[in-house]
Amino acid sequence: MRITNKIMQRNNLSNINTNKVYQDKLSTQMSTQKKVNRPSDDPVVSIRALRLRSNVTEVTQYYSKNIPDAESWLNVTEDALKNLTEIITSMIKQSTKGSNGDLKAEDRQIILEQLKALGEEVYSTGDADYAGRYVFTGYRTDTSLSFDKEYNTEYNITEQLDNSSITKLTKVNTGKLLDITAANYKDAGFDKISEQNIKATEVYRIRLAYDNCKSTDAAPSISFYEKNAQGVLEMGKPSWNSKMFQVVSSTADPYSMAAKDDDALIYVPDTGEILLGKNRYQKLMERKDDPSSSDKNEGEIRITYQKDHWVKGDLRPEHYFKCDATVDGKTIKYNEKYTQDDEDRQVIEYDVGFNQTIRVNSTADECFQHGIGRTVDDLVQAMQDVLDLETVKTKIEGLQENATGGDADILNKQMEAVEKALTLSKDKCQKLFESSITTFQGYLDDANLCITNCGTRSSKLELIENRMKSQKTTFETLKSENEDIDVTETAINLKSAEMTYEAALMATGKVMQTTLLNFI
Repeated sequence: MRITNKIMQRNNLSNINTNKVYQDKLSTQMSTQKKVNRPSDDPVVSIRALRLRSNVTEVTQYYSKNIPDAESWLNVTEDALKNLTEIITSMIKQSTKGSNGDLKAEDRQIILEQLKALGEEVYSTGDADYAGRYVFTGYRTDTSLSFDKEYNTEYNITEQLDNSSITKLTKVNTGKLLDITAANYKDAGFDKISEQNIKATEVYRIRLAYDNCKSTDAAPSISFYEKNAQGVLEMGKPSWNSKMFQVVSSTADPYSMAAKDDDALIYVPDTGEILLGKNRYQKLMERKDDPSSSDKNEGEIRITYQKDHWVKGDLRPEHYFKCDATVDGKTIKYNEKYTQDDEDRQVIEYDVGFNQTIRVNSTADECFQHGIGRTVDDLVQAMQDVLDLETVKTKIEGLQENATGGDADILNKQMEAVEKALTLSKDKCQKLFESSITTFQGYLDDANLCITNCGTRSSKLELIENRMKSQKTTFETLKSENEDIDVTETAINLKSAEMTYEAALMATGKVMQTTLLNFI
């Protein structure tokens, strides 16, 4: 085959261009610091790069965003729970002081004011938020735990209780004793007051989550599990549910009514209490859970009632119960599944690793129970009753100094009545404060359990964070090894390519200068 100058020229130009392309490739790698700049450069490296970049992005999301966010949420929750434990501990201290039967009026007043302040503060702590999201309100992170102002919204509330919610209440009937003044102590009705008019009544009650409920003739409903005609266990209303209910105001002395009637079933809407006669009490105390049926709690007692007026500081029922609210003529239903299963309620979880989540929230019903505030209300009322009676006693003592004849007799009988009422009220107050120590300790245990759970989650999150940090380093290293060039090696190769290109140019230039004419 004859090799012409034209063939040599084309071959040289092709080789020069190949060297130039290689030099350009190395130059591009040096400027981008990457092995490939388009998938066609190296499909295997490109595919591996996409996978590693995806892994790095995921790990970065977990390590740099999700985990710090979850950690902050847990820190805010733990701080609020620690404040709650301090408040409940203070309540226990005040209960211990209040259980002393030899307190002076000044001491009682101090305890009273302390309890009121603690009662107001306990639920304010529950409105803790992180980045504008309330941490104890489940999925409704945009809704505060308590009402921020007065509202007139009707709620239909279903509470799920058991017979442990039934307690014995002592009520001291003082009649008109607290209304005695210097101007009326001789008037009709007051002049007949004696110690025989003062009585202490014991009655069984269910204390609902709220007081000042809707005061209408509509009684609440009670329901529990019973077998139907086919022998199937289902939730139903007892035959005595509605027709035997009485709706009575606390001013009409419903406690004496309940104590006298064994079949009494009295609803007191202004105090949020259901008073039970002995027969009703025994019927409800028979409710026991059957361990063999795990899907149903035979001991559960459901009570449905209405409340339509809310003041600042009242806890929102949608964070605790199955309920529905009527707003602008429309009915909004909340927590329909609360009565259907025992699963964790409104758990908020963060993705903190590959196929791994962690719970970050504690719900209000785990720690900020209604019973804390309701117990404080009972203590405040009991202490206030004693202070009011001591005030009346002081008034009568002042009147006795100048009283003579029949007036002195009236005042003596009234004093005897006050002394009896004061003895009964102090005894009730002392026992109530003693029992409240155990009650508050139970709430403190619940709060401590929440703190423990929160700390456990934080410890778990820390372990996950350390693992994500290690994985992030590993994936970034693999990504770099797959994509990034070896700068030293590439620089040497580039310099070599430049020298090769220049040598090719020089050699081609000399060859192209020689033609056939040079040999003729």
